[in-house]
Amino acid sequence: MWGNRGRYAAVVAAAALLVPAGVAAAGPPPQDSSGVVHEAGEVGWHAASRAECGPGSRPESGLQGDVPAADRDSGRSAEGYECNMTRLGGFAGDGAGIVSASHDHCAYMGSLFPGSLVGPETGVQVVDASDPAHPTPTVTLTEPAMLAGTWESLKVHSGRKLLVGTGVPALFGAGLLSVYDISDCAHPRLLNPGAGTDPRMPLPVTAHEGGFSPDGLTYWSSGTEGVLSAVDLTDPAQPTVIWQGWMGMSAHGFGISPDGNRLYLSNNFGGLTVLDTSAVQDRDVGAQVRQVASMSWTDGWATQHSVPVAYDGHPYLFTVDEGGSGGIKLIDVADETNPAIVNSIKLEINLPENIDSQVASGMGGSAFAYESHYCSADRPVDPTALACGWVSSGVRVFDVSDPFDVKEIAYYNPPAQTSRNLELPNSPHALASVIGVPILSAPAVLQAVIGGQFDLDEAGSSRSGMVVAGDLSSDWCFSPPEWRGNDLWVSCSDNGFMTLRLSEDVYTPPADQRSTIGS
Repeated sequence: MWGNRGRYAAVVAAAALLVPAGVAAAGPPPQDSSGVVHEAGEVGWHAASRAECGPGSRPESGLQGDVPAADRDSGRSAEGYECNMTRLGGFAGDGAGIVSASHDHCAYMGSLFPGSLVGPETGVQVVDASDPAHPTPTVTLTEPAMLAGTWESLKVHSGRKLLVGTGVPALFGAGLLSVYDISDCAHPRLLNPGAGTDPRMPLPVTAHEGGFSPDGLTYWSSGTEGVLSAVDLTDPAQPTVIWQGWMGMSAHGFGISPDGNRLYLSNNFGGLTVLDTSAVQDRDVGAQVRQVASMSWTDGWATQHSVPVAYDGHPYLFTVDEGGSGGIKLIDVADETNPAIVNSIKLEINLPENIDSQVASGMGGSAFAYESHYCSADRPVDPTALACGWVSSGVRVFDVSDPFDVKEIAYYNPPAQTSRNLELPNSPHALASVIGVPILSAPAVLQAVIGGQFDLDEAGSSRSGMVVAGDLSSDWCFSPPEWRGNDLWVSCSDNGFMTLRLSEDVYTPPADQRSTIGS
């Protein structure tokens, strides 16, 4: 076993790996001439209808999704907000990294560098939630990738009982990837002590985001610089890069079609690219990836990931924007050479006319405000509900049984951990709170100003001067909630891992419920 000094040295060595080695990265894949670029239109001008909160709720006091400045100042936000959803239990630990995962009766709390090196429990914390009301920690994963910070790469394939994470010290990482057997979910067993785990044997991958193909045989890793890598996990003890290519100036997360033949790669500038990955899926000799189409939009950026679903056999994507006020787009991909935005899901606080109010309450909350981030459908075919981590708006749940008439049915915004920054070294919110300005909202502010919808008086509040030292007066919920009947398992940055219960009055689980995030 390595000592802490050896682990730290490995993390530093991984951070120094700025380019992949061993597999030549191809240029951008050849583009089909039928691929077109789109702009979002009027479908993004409206918010989903508000949830009707039942007995026992503690509803929001302002705009849908907002944590008003008055509530932050008075301490009301420290009580949290809930509507048709209650908390059963949780384990806060040192906070949760950006994306966490779960399998069976266990959860795996993502890590964030350098907080992942602090305290007695470093790395990725494993939590046993067999009693959802009293989740308890079991072990921590301290391989170099886990200590380097897993960012948005920590994913589970339940069918193959595998957990994979890459090392991402700060937005970008390279070389580190660890694979675990989670047959005993509370005690993951490392499968690849060599390539990817031993820092002397780096894998030729760049990292920020990652996820499995539906069959679990391929783990796709994407770096923010635009390199996409396919890692073969046929033998999970010997992960091998079998294809790699440069997709353009920047890339983020993705979604993968149920057959593994299409990958919908997000663009950090706002948009996505449809890629034909069938040759990799089939393990063709000399496999190449072909670009089928691309599309872009202007109301959101840092596009996060896509959830492929189907309604009545017709394929769609729920595509999520991390930055700006893009919310979630419903994209029709039946004609994959000409994908079309056909609906959107936003909260009131995301609408152009409310961006000034967003600035008024979001100041002092640090880089993010009320952006959508990661969602999961309750099944891939004819989904009835979509649950999302919506940063400072908490966990939001929507009825999507009719994707053209989306209704919010519940939300849970956990109690703010105001001024507890130093107690949460693994929380990205606590780490980022050296600044107070919600910089991810900047493009939305600019658009609202240009459109004449930004009122400086409305943007001012008691928090306007908080440009440094964010106060954690709301939480950041980034992770995709996992569906478990009427329960949702989710992690938020400051409150850590939580088990939540949806009221039976607003949600009935389908018999074939299967949590679906697309990767």
